[in-house]
Amino acid sequence: MAPSTTRRLAAALLVWLAVVPGTAAASPAGGGPDTPDGPLTTADHVLPALERAARPLRTAEPTGPAVDLGPFGRAVGDAVLVGIGEAAHGSHDFVTFRHRALRYLVERKGFRSFVLEANWSAGARLDHYLLTGRGDPARIMSEEFQNAYLLLHSQEYLDMIRWMRAYNVAHPDDPLRFAGNDNGYAGPELYDRVVDHVRRAHPDLLPAVTELYRGLRPTVPVGAWIRAATTAPLGERRARAERTGRALALLRARAAAGTDDDHAWAVQHATAIDQVARMYAFDLADPGSVPAAMAYRDTVMADNTLWWHRRTGHRLVLGGHNSHLYTSTSTPTLPLTQGQVLRQRLGDGYLAVALSFGFGAVHATEQGLQNPVDEDVRRYTVEPPAPGSVEHTLDQVSHPNWYLDLRTAPPAARAWLDIPRPKREIGTDFPPPGDQVALLRSADLVVHLREIGPSRRLDRDPGTPADPLPALQEAARPLLTVEPTGPYDDLDPLGTTVADARLVGIGQAVHGGHDFLAFQHRTFGYLLERKGFRSFVLEAPWSTGLRLDDHLLTGRGDPARIMSEELQDAYLLTHTRDVLDLVR
Repeated sequence: MAPSTTRRLAAALLVWLAVVPGTAAASPAGGGPDTPDGPLTTADHVLPALERAARPLRTAEPTGPAVDLGPFGRAVGDAVLVGIGEAAHGSHDFVTFRHRALRYLVERKGFRSFVLEANWSAGARLDHYLLTGRGDPARIMSEEFQNAYLLLHSQEYLDMIRWMRAYNVAHPDDPLRFAGNDNGYAGPELYDRVVDHVRRAHPDLLPAVTELYRGLRPTVPVGAWIRAATTAPLGERRARAERTGRALALLRARAAAGTDDDHAWAVQHATAIDQVARMYAFDLADPGSVPAAMAYRDTVMADNTLWWHRRTGHRLVLGGHNSHLYTSTSTPTLPLTQGQVLRQRLGDGYLAVALSFGFGAVHATEQGLQNPVDEDVRRYTVEPPAPGSVEHTLDQVSHPNWYLDLRTAPPAARAWLDIPRPKREIGTDFPPPGDQVALLRSADLVVHLREIGPSRRLDRDPGTPADPLPALQEAARPLLTVEPTGPYDDLDPLGTTVADARLVGIGQAVHGGHDFLAFQHRTFGYLLERKGFRSFVLEAPWSTGLRLDDHLLTGRGDPARIMSEELQDAYLLTHTRDVLDLVR
């Protein structure tokens, strides 16, 4: 085999599906322009069936009403894990659709975790930010999403993470969580967490674990570490895996000390360290090792995802490339997908959602490039799909953006989708290899977007202050008015935040502002009608409150006179029509 081919096969282990296709077949089983199941069948039978069953998608952006996602929610049903794919890593629209679906599933279906095709250590850092607010997500992403993961370093993912944090601020007792399930890199924080646990719970193991991990804890940036790991001698890589395996075995052999939770997390962090070492212990220069290495990688991603599901008890959204999430594969170099493992272990509890598109542009690197850096990323135009391809037919449905439950599609559509046909699956590099996908066997739902755009790349400079405006825009909830009138539906998010609170303080930036007092009045009206509040306490003398309370209970006295007599001197700015309206 030519050296360049060997290098590309090795790169497939590290550059997300840059080479290895998702569900390719050795030869097309149909769909060519002159075959009976080609365009004639599409025009006469398949397209009308697709047209009837397709559900229009209002937008791929994560904003606005979600009524159009109602059928999507019904298709999800009782699934505990929903894998939402992408037909290109460097696309804006696939990530924003996943963000939109995540919001819907969180708010309407009780999902509470998001798992991404990223390293376990990256997920651990972002999860800590979501739970505590400590750290800068832009900086974490800049430091973690490098080399094979550089296309994750985008505004779209940052927006999603900031929305998740805003949700947690509003729901501190029911937070969203974030995990990475991949095994390309294990950051220093994982080593630190394992060693700290051993020091506290199993101090007799500390010398052995410290020695086994000596020299393995990364001390250079992610990109440089991955580059060094891929070029280190095979014997050295296998020796690392032997050491991480021994450390893991020592920890697993010990019963939990302290809380079971502490021990379980420490074992999982040690497992992630070992998974990375074992990935690089494959002979990356031997094309014959690629199928086993890819099967190992996808099994690891499934194992980590399932561990997270079991540990948290959460229903979760899984984000990754279509090729990893498909439930079927006929690719020799990808003999087992994450989706297959999840389907085997969860059955219908796993739902696979494939993404497709007509044309547009993506960010990617040059074909076959190993160890990419930011300067290697280019904008590539993707032309409309060729006749005979899956997308060529899907793109003829009249809706610009739509989705379809393949399990309940009309027979004509199911028969056509059950045949492997060309489908673009763009990984990190471009152009993509020629893939063949039988969608009916590979996914439960398909989402088709007519046009996609490239992701919005972020500045890598970690010293650049994070711009708070996008996060504020994502978290802000519009007010219909500050005036004390109905309807109150725009205040429902405030009611959700109030939850079971017994006392709500509503401030003023200035004492003499009409709008602040009017908003206090409106909010009190909402809380009275929707949340059962029954008292209002004002920054005023106690005697004023006693007299006004007597008026409210008995009707005796004139509130205007009471306010005139009571609200003087330091309280004169409270002697306003706005407060009188509230009292009345």
